[in-house]
Amino acid sequence: MSDRQISVPSLAELQTHRSEKWRAFPHEILPLPVAEMDFPVAQPIRDAITQMVDKSDLGYLGSIPEMGSSFAGFAKRRWNWEVEPSYVRIATDVGVAVVELLRVFANPGDKVLISSPVYQNFYTWIRETKVEMIDVPFKPDASASDGTGWSHDWEGIEKAYQSSIKVHLLCSPHNPLGKVYTKEDLQRIIALAKKNNVIVLSDEIHAPLTFKEQPFIPFLALGSDAAEVGVCITAASKGWNIAGLKCAIIVSQSPKMHEKLNALAPAMHYRASLIGAFATVAAFEKGDDWLDSAITLLDENRNLVANLISSRIPAIGYHLPHCSYLAWLDLSQLGLGDDPCTALVERAKVAFNPGHIYGALGKDYARLNFATSPAIITEAFDRIASAL
Repeated sequence: MSDRQISVPSLAELQTHRSEKWRAFPHEILPLPVAEMDFPVAQPIRDAITQMVDKSDLGYLGSIPEMGSSFAGFAKRRWNWEVEPSYVRIATDVGVAVVELLRVFANPGDKVLISSPVYQNFYTWIRETKVEMIDVPFKPDASASDGTGWSHDWEGIEKAYQSSIKVHLLCSPHNPLGKVYTKEDLQRIIALAKKNNVIVLSDEIHAPLTFKEQPFIPFLALGSDAAEVGVCITAASKGWNIAGLKCAIIVSQSPKMHEKLNALAPAMHYRASLIGAFATVAAFEKGDDWLDSAITLLDENRNLVANLISSRIPAIGYHLPHCSYLAWLDLSQLGLGDDPCTALVERAKVAFNPGHIYGALGKDYARLNFATSPAIITEAFDRIASAL
């Protein structure tokens, strides 16, 4: 199989996998929660790992100038973003990177802005660093101009910036809403951050998996003001499905910010995985064909979800996500009670992420991972339709 032809394994084969997604539930439950793909790993990544194992090259991670140059090349090809390779640092994973950056830019008790519903570990990181969470939720908006069903509360965001926040923790592209920030959105945030002396930590882990109707714009690609106030945290883990290999990167854009980041714990680099780091390099250098094929398949799958809902369970609310493989489903009209996802596990034997873990506004929602085969997606909706 070439990287231009991704073929998803059968359900029986997937059930032999050892990751959390496939071990969290018994086999009679169809699992569609955890954000990992059921796609075979890209051949260049397999080759890099196999070569290292064959040579017993499994020691500690040390110097790896290839990381900066490989990511800079990918960022230039994909987004026309000019990255200085020496400003790319390694972290164990995105979560560790955010926690360590919060420790650099905020003290316990300082205010950090988020906008819910948002990836559940944003709350974990805030609790771990003992900062004060300021939540300005997105607003449910059926007429939202980007078609995602949610809009920004700009008045609330501006008030939060004026309340002496230290950090704005941004999920860009957004998980679970599937929003991709526009250039105008980002420029508005940049202006607020510069005016109010706020640091923007932009979690861009889903950026490689953006669909064509709303192109992704890196925060740091927007000029000197963005470079002054922003830091990017990203990884190959979502784009190429290698989260278990434990490697992420932190990117700055200016000498001044690069100098500030010298306050990060040096051990963060060495706690990343040697195999993960060189697999990441392989992804950024040689993984474009596989990534394009994955996006094509995900595009088909997000539309399959829409068609299945329309034809079988039209009471489910769904807007096509503009990035990644996470469908945000409104289950409020299904009559499943206060905990609809638990009800679906019990009645339909299908597991999603319950929306309440992303924030109070998500209580009637579910997050579905459609990075799997059309057959498995169809089976999930068949089970739900039969159980209602």
